[in-house]
Amino acid sequence: MTRPRIHVGLRTVKTAAAIITAMVIVDLYGATSSRLIFAMLGAMAAVQPTFKESVETCLFQIIGVAMGALAGVVLLALPISHLTAVGVGVVGLIVLYNMLHITASPSLPCFILVMLCTDAEMAPIGYALGRIWDTAIGLGVGMLINMLVFPYDNSRKIRATVAGLDRDLLLFLEDMFDGDSHLPDADGMLRTIAGLEQQLALFANQRLILHLRRQKRQLEQYRLCERRARELVSHLEVLSQLETPGRLSPENRKRLTGCGASILDQRELDSVMELDVVTNYHVSRILSLRRELLEVLEES
Repeated sequence: MTRPRIHVGLRTVKTAAAIITAMVIVDLYGATSSRLIFAMLGAMAAVQPTFKESVETCLFQIIGVAMGALAGVVLLALPISHLTAVGVGVVGLIVLYNMLHITASPSLPCFILVMLCTDAEMAPIGYALGRIWDTAIGLGVGMLINMLVFPYDNSRKIRATVAGLDRDLLLFLEDMFDGDSHLPDADGMLRTIAGLEQQLALFANQRLILHLRRQKRQLEQYRLCERRARELVSHLEVLSQLETPGRLSPENRKRLTGCGASILDQRELDSVMELDVVTNYHVSRILSLRRELLEVLEES
């Protein structure tokens, strides 16, 4: 039985650092369990994989705290019992979240609502403002640590994905021209490109404050890589749909072997047929796109 591998990632460490820092700041003006909890929740929420996700989470947290506080203040002013106020408030908050299409959980505003409605000695407006302030401290600390301390950068993963796509390409062509009747398919490379698109989306949503211009240039180059890769795979799909591959031209055979591909199909192109023309056209385009793809990757 293999032992489970314990992995402590950088984001986990940054989250812990953000929580401790936020709690230390809150402690400077009189820490209570409630203040520490809201600062902790804010710090945890702000440490997201990308800058865009961090900003969205911070916005949702502040909106949630404000909505819960406002609902509590309004319901406390009504001549109803505290349990009725909690029930009406929870239903109203959940419905409002759904209407506004807020993807975050409404648990935070509901928690504030319950605290306000069940503690008769609590000053509702003061408590509400205090919780907004505590949450804002946690969010601010989490944002700063997330952006400035080893900010998330998946450029290496993008480059590794493109390099893996290139290896799969050569294996595809080797399988295509190995001399047997079995033809490979491009489904695996289509999945790789789908993964590449996801990584590019993450990269686009990450704003490295000190390197915005460089990041923009890198993103443009990576997008160009993705377009070249997609066009390349479209040619591979055409080849995979042939009943049998045509014969390679001497030029394409030389280019393939120069790329490190092992070509076992030794049929000579002693006469030109339509199948040979189609095959060599797509192989030529694939190799040209591969060269462009690698050149763009080297420049990024």
